[in-house]
Amino acid sequence: MKKYIVVLLCLVFLFGCKKATNKKTDVIENKEAKSMLQGIWVDEETDEPSFRAKGDTIYYPDSTSQPVYFKIVGDTLIMRGANEVKYPISKQAQHIFWFKNQNGDEVHLRKSENSDDIFSFTQKRPMPINQNQLIKRDTVVSHSGERYHCYIAINPTSYKVTKSSYNDDGVEVDNIFYDNIIHISIFNGARQVYSRDFKKQMFGGKVPSNFLSQSILSDMQFDSIDESGIHYNAIICIPDDASNYIVNITIDYKGIMKMNVCNR
Repeated sequence: MKKYIVVLLCLVFLFGCKKATNKKTDVIENKEAKSMLQGIWVDEETDEPSFRAKGDTIYYPDSTSQPVYFKIVGDTLIMRGANEVKYPISKQAQHIFWFKNQNGDEVHLRKSENSDDIFSFTQKRPMPINQNQLIKRDTVVSHSGERYHCYIAINPTSYKVTKSSYNDDGVEVDNIFYDNIIHISIFNGARQVYSRDFKKQMFGGKVPSNFLSQSILSDMQFDSIDESGIHYNAIICIPDDASNYIVNITIDYKGIMKMNVCNR
């Protein structure tokens, strides 16, 4: 009986060691494949630069896509930006690199032999697509014989918003945008009725969190004035996308603010 127990324990130990060894092998980086990927790669058909691999970073030729960390494990290219994405490698050699994008399409690249291609990647920093401009609006409106002076200031900030999208190769890339803080002030003559800075986080109860995380507080527009107060529309949008939420902000004549989401 003891003999069987010893044999069983040995088998369990050997199986556990083999499983642990396989697990370790699965995560070992393919340094030879990574070394072959170093350099600038261009589309086989168009000769347009696709990316540059330098060290453990992949750089893109457009100024909006952020550099991304990469590694090769087995026959899989792994990129780690806002998300970790895996691309199966179909064929790789010193001057050939084929892989499948997230749509399952095979991307065919070859290593660049044109020394001028380096200029697609030098002296460029990822820039936000939105223009980061300070915008000021000044509106005078009347209700029940009273005049109200309304100020809006859209102030650009350094708060980064990351949006994931796909480039021409079907590869996921991260674009960086910069959010705004919008200030509203309302005066009735010399009396200040209302004054406040609005940030997109203030709309968390009105806009779904997954949408809000990729969006910016894009604009604030005067809408109307009536007996309930002065109405503004705050526009929260995902940059370069048609998706947006419009939140109506009502400020009454005592300076009390209310929000509700407009029908889209």
